[in-house]
Amino acid sequence: MAKICLCLTGKTLARDLEILEKNRKYIDIAELRVDCLDPDERFLIRRFPEMAGIPLILTIRRNIDGGHYVSGEGSRIKLLARGLAFADADRRRNFAYVDLEEDLDVPSLEDAARTFGTRIIRSWHNVEGVDEDLTGKLKRLRRVGDELVKASVMPRSLDDVVKVYKTAKETAGMEKILLCMGEYGVNTRILAEHLGSRISYTTPSGEGDLPQGAPGQLDPRELAELYRFREITAQTRIFAVTGFPLKITGSPHFFNTVFGIEQTDAVYVPIPADSVHSLVRLAEEIGILGISITVPYKEDILPYLSYKSKEILSIGACNTIVSGPQGWMGYNTDASAFSGSLLDFIGRKDLRGRKLTIIGAGGAAKAVAAEVSRLKGKALILNRTASRARALAERYRFAWAELDSRGAELMEKYSDIVIQTSSVGMAPDLEADPIEYYKFSGRETVMDLIYKPEKTRFLKRAEEAGCRILNGSDMLLRQARSQYAYYMNKEFPPSLVSRVGF
Repeated sequence: MAKICLCLTGKTLARDLEILEKNRKYIDIAELRVDCLDPDERFLIRRFPEMAGIPLILTIRRNIDGGHYVSGEGSRIKLLARGLAFADADRRRNFAYVDLEEDLDVPSLEDAARTFGTRIIRSWHNVEGVDEDLTGKLKRLRRVGDELVKASVMPRSLDDVVKVYKTAKETAGMEKILLCMGEYGVNTRILAEHLGSRISYTTPSGEGDLPQGAPGQLDPRELAELYRFREITAQTRIFAVTGFPLKITGSPHFFNTVFGIEQTDAVYVPIPADSVHSLVRLAEEIGILGISITVPYKEDILPYLSYKSKEILSIGACNTIVSGPQGWMGYNTDASAFSGSLLDFIGRKDLRGRKLTIIGAGGAAKAVAAEVSRLKGKALILNRTASRARALAERYRFAWAELDSRGAELMEKYSDIVIQTSSVGMAPDLEADPIEYYKFSGRETVMDLIYKPEKTRFLKRAEEAGCRILNGSDMLLRQARSQYAYYMNKEFPPSLVSRVGF
């Protein structure tokens, strides 16, 4: 079974011990990153296994491999030897593993390790990309039968991640550590068991002085509790959320919390995707059963669907796909979630007599516009690209304009309700406002589909003017509950409605 490894990257051994104690219950093993220690602290590493009381990996990562050790190779070898020296007959007082790169050839080090049961991890780190023949690379890494081989690579696209999963299948009988670094590789850290990888490395969050062990590492508590890492097996059902960039999403928290409460053998992972084609390739490679589709792929996914719900045919956008016997089946849960949230907020059953402004013309705006039309409202579509605003507006005989001063003038006639559907105002540009030129009167009801931050600059301005405001949290919960019904083929349990949020 795959293990959770805590990367200890403090400047002192005392700091590493402090971090270890905070996270001990979430981990199975730890890696002492000697390259992160202050120079004086490095001479004390031999004492650390006994101090830590947990199996440890001795690692001195070179700068060329993504680490922080920049001194000569001779001094690094001496440090490794110091860590292995004076081995104790009680193996618990020795390092359990030592990480030696594929090009490090020091027989005396290897002999010292094996004499007292320290297992060698023979590693390869490619911080530039994914090797063309990664399978061959893994097979060539092991020098002696008891070595544990490790390949850590940096995918530059989701297609690179697909290569790594293919390598995992081609080396299914090999004991190994296999993972992807960076944002594209987060799913490989969660699905280590699916890759046949013995270890998933983590770095604690919220510790400002600690460098990350490697790009893309998760927090150990998040991996252990939210993703229930230790319960994932080859039979665990996989669901996902995708988009690009996928910086902020509450869906993994929602679905994994529900799966945990219900004790469902399933996991929901984030997958940033640089293209829909690559996403579909990965989903089919590892058997993903359902995917939540976010910006900017709600329209791009349509050609890949073998079945489109009536909502998709009407709206022209999809936010939920489910694997079926004939291919991917597509649904839209945004529309009903939006209208349910807004109508409850304003205490109405429809939008008759109401004039609304819809900011944006993407997949979310399409769902909003369809519902406004269905509920008998009239709307103005505002978008930076006039042709997209016009195309959406003409479908429902709505007004349209660009996001400019003319659009602001028209808004005054469509200001009963203002709905912001774009990603403007999310991190990293938290001060962005899509209609900064518009002055709220205080009479408008204002809704922003963004839920993190809780109040965008757009919403803050509206609230300061006296408007009633609503963010996207309630809508997101509603659409997630609908997605659950499609994924699990049953209604969302009413008993969980008050227990699960974002």
